[in-house]
This record gives sequence, C-alpha cells and structure tokens, in this order.
Amino acid sequence: MVYVFLAEGFEETEAIAPIDIMRRAGAEVVTVGVTGKTVTSSHKVTVTADITKDEIRLDSELELIMLPGGMPGTNNLEADETVQKAIDYCVENNIYVAAICAAPKILGHKGLLKGRRATCFPGFEQELEGAELTGELAVTDGRFITGKGAGAALAFGFELVKALFDEDKANKVSSNMQCR
Repeated sequence: MVYVFLAEGFEETEAIAPIDIMRRAGAEVVTVGVTGKTVTSSHKVTVTADITKDEIRLDSELELIMLPGGMPGTNNLEADETVQKAIDYCVENNIYVAAICAAPKILGHKGLLKGRRATCFPGFEQELEGAELTGELAVTDGRFITGKGAGAALAFGFELVKALFDEDKANKVSSNMQCR
C-alpha cells in the first residue's frame, strides 16, 4: 500500500500525476488528508482524500509514502506530527519515502539525505543538508526517492513504479501513456 499525504496548499500535478501512474501500474494508492478529508491545492483545486490522517495504519502492508510539494502544502506536511511519525516509521522499517519539489526539504531537515543523491525544486537545495544534488527530474538513492517539481511529476511517478514493481512495469505504463 502507498500513502500520498495531502495538506492544504499541495501542488496538484505533483500529487495527482504520480497517483495516476502508480494506480495504472496496479499499486494500491490511498490519499491521506492531513488537514481534513477535503483538501485544497495551491492552485485552488479541491480534492477529497480517501482517508484522513487519523485513519492511517503504519504496518507491514505499507510499501511507500509520498509527499507532494507546493506551498504552503510542504510546510503543512512538515509541521504535522502524523506525517513525521510516518516518515520515521518508514525509515525504521526500510520502506520507501518519496518527496517532490519543495517536499524533499522535509527529509533534509531530518538529516535523511546526508550523503545521498537527491533533487528538488531550484531554490530549496540548501534545505537538503548534506545531499549530493543531481538536478535530475527524479532520483532514487536507497529507500529515498526525490523529484524536481511539477514538470517532473511523470518522471517521478515512473520512478515510484520502478521502486514498487520494476523497470519493465514502469516502461510498460510509460508506453501505454504514450510517454515513449
């Protein structure tokens, strides 16, 4: 199972495109409303989350959590205790943690990207303390997956599918979506 955390002010492309790609690949993706069941994006698109943060289960079925960027969405995610606990659980249990755009700063502030290859939205590089910044659209290093921004949402989504399944599955979904 994959949890995608949505907080007020999230970037909709960075959330919805990867959700769509993972679901096309066959992943069980659950959207989690951090600031309520109904969440409004940074561009005023209102989304109804599948569940609220109070309904998540941190257990052996969890394969990946994803943090979309956007402002103030990223700051709202970082300030949330449930999101922080989910990140900690994933780190302790060798589960993938993915963040795109400004959201990798959350991982940087926790010291999780030190010595790891990572990418983020330009201007947030200093927040990724100790990371080896690549500037690539999407990067996987160990159990951490980072993406550059809204324009990288498809590449980021395919990187998530590679992590959850394999490269062949990611290529098949990409081909079916006419990305190749």
